[in-house]
Amino acid sequence: MSPQKPIYPGDLKRFELSYKQTSVVVFSDLDIASEVLEFLEGRYDELEAYCLKEPLFLLSYDPVGSRKKSPTIVEMMAAAAEKAEVGPMAAVAGAFSELVGGFLLEKGAREVLVENGGDIFMKSERDRIVGVYAGDSVFSNRIGFRVRPEQTPMAVCTSSSSVGHSVSLGDSDAVSVVAESCPLADAAATSIGNHVRGDEGISLGLKRAQGIKGIKGTLIIQGGEMGFWGELPEIVPL
Repeated sequence: MSPQKPIYPGDLKRFELSYKQTSVVVFSDLDIASEVLEFLEGRYDELEAYCLKEPLFLLSYDPVGSRKKSPTIVEMMAAAAEKAEVGPMAAVAGAFSELVGGFLLEKGAREVLVENGGDIFMKSERDRIVGVYAGDSVFSNRIGFRVRPEQTPMAVCTSSSSVGHSVSLGDSDAVSVVAESCPLADAAATSIGNHVRGDEGISLGLKRAQGIKGIKGTLIIQGGEMGFWGELPEIVPL
């Protein structure tokens, strides 16, 4: 689970959906929870069936290509993993967030914020604040991103070695990545986080970020230090 969440947008309807090992929180002007849950279940079942046939896709820490005519979620995860040089499952939460958000937009929603363990896909008509939780760091719950309507659709995804159950090989308290693609932002956050190690961790993470094509920027928090690179939304105090 990634340590990040949107500040509650009280002008939108909110519903939570859970199915097997995934859980998403949806904020939208369109309240079609039952239809979204049915869609979520379908995508989960497709991924689960694929992983039963291709267990390496589930277990690998390295990129794994998808077979021809694979489900969309598999293709999204495989492509993101290839760019970030991590295993496909590093992109799974972001893939679900983007697919659910896209489904709502196709159904006529004007605004959606979909959060899956902190990996967020959003399309908004007003400014939104995404807060950053970074464990015991002094920056935890003290800063956030102000995302403006013209910057959306946008994905904001976070990885951490000190918070949650996600696998990270580094020492970061939070690595937030901004991109147009939510599965790519998710996978990139893991990849960058794996490089945040030791006293030069932030510098190493920022260097890694610059090598991942398709992401807009990253924010890295390690203990009492913070660094950032690229084109990020405005960072604001909470």
